[in-house]
Amino acid sequence: MLRNEKSFYKSFITMTLVIALQNAIVFGVNLADSIMLGVYSEASLSGVFLVNQIQFMLQMLVNGVAEGMLIFSSRSWGEKDIRGIHKYTNLGMRFALLFSFLLFAVCFIFPESVLSIFSDSAAFIGEGTRYLRIVCFTYPIFAITNILIYMLRSVETTKIGFYVSLFALFFNVVLNYVLIFGKFGFPELGVRGAAIATLVSRLAELVFAVFYAWKVDKKVKIKLGAFFEKTEFKLVKDFVRTGFPVFLSGAAWGVAMSIQTAILGHMGDTAVSANSIATTLFQIVTVFSYGSASASAVVIGKALGEGKKEKMKPYAQSMQIMFLIIGLITGLLIFVLKEPIVSFYDVTEESASLALSFLTILSVTSVGTSYQMPVLTGIVRAGGETDFVFKNDFIFMWLIVIPASLICAFVLHLSPIVVFICLKSDQVLKCAVAVVKVNRYKWIKNINS
Repeated sequence: MLRNEKSFYKSFITMTLVIALQNAIVFGVNLADSIMLGVYSEASLSGVFLVNQIQFMLQMLVNGVAEGMLIFSSRSWGEKDIRGIHKYTNLGMRFALLFSFLLFAVCFIFPESVLSIFSDSAAFIGEGTRYLRIVCFTYPIFAITNILIYMLRSVETTKIGFYVSLFALFFNVVLNYVLIFGKFGFPELGVRGAAIATLVSRLAELVFAVFYAWKVDKKVKIKLGAFFEKTEFKLVKDFVRTGFPVFLSGAAWGVAMSIQTAILGHMGDTAVSANSIATTLFQIVTVFSYGSASASAVVIGKALGEGKKEKMKPYAQSMQIMFLIIGLITGLLIFVLKEPIVSFYDVTEESASLALSFLTILSVTSVGTSYQMPVLTGIVRAGGETDFVFKNDFIFMWLIVIPASLICAFVLHLSPIVVFICLKSDQVLKCAVAVVKVNRYKWIKNINS
């Protein structure tokens, strides 16, 4: 364990805080939509929540590509290979755009069919469709912005992501108020107003990120022409071999979360509303857990790129302690904030009561999330063993959690609370695997062929 290496703690804590604040603002955009639409109508709130499951899936797909890119780029940064960062960013951008355009096409052409997967409520699907037809145009924009932010994050430029997200939040909150409720002479557009506000916010993010990457950044100095260069076969081979498991893990997780929403969605409108409220608060509060995962990936990747393998053991030991501290604070915050936050929503008494129960469960499981997730997706994955996380998630999610939850919900007909516990149980169970895996130190790999 590190005791006197101040540079390590400064770098890790600074990156964690900045990335966490960025993520908080990103989820704050969803929270603003959620609260304002919750005041407007419960059908609008739940309809947008259904659409946000598609956004979450897109986020998992794009971030899966971006995190695979970050593994290579952070090592290139440690080796001072700026040209390599250009090449991996180019490759990551192509994959991310491909997936985002595919999802855009499906959602634009078949919005009702897509949303019917998550709920059988005609009111929720109707409101969700009105939102989705507009917001699906943000998917390619989101992909470009995120790849650029991850590129900058890989070279330890983390503050730009925070500024970009803060800029977008300002646009979103102001436009939400104006367009949802019809203020200052604008028409009252309801859920379509929230969609337009999100689209404008994403465009603002894109402009900000592109301007910084091309005109302000002095580390990477990437040019537009870098994205039109021919990709080397060896580069694609290495990226697919090491990065594809990261993408698969993100994709599998995104689909699994959508299935979880669908399970609760078919247990009644109350479960949908409660899950919407609980999930939004959970995402806001756990930003430090996800920030620590990204920060640990950069720290480990850079150190390996610099050839400092002897630092892996003390780095991993120190970060594990910090992950646990973050988890305990996160769980406490969810428990303390649950009643004040739920009281903001204009929902039925049954929905509010169920949301409080869901948040109580999350206050416990978030401790496990805050430990095992950064250990596996941060330390182990950045060390080079990228396929382990995918295999582990596949076993727990697809062979244990989802089958057990389906049985509890639709065979045994147990309550939504019991089903919710089942859906979140893997966050605690995976801690045992994480402890053993990370402390054996066999995850340090050479990622280049």
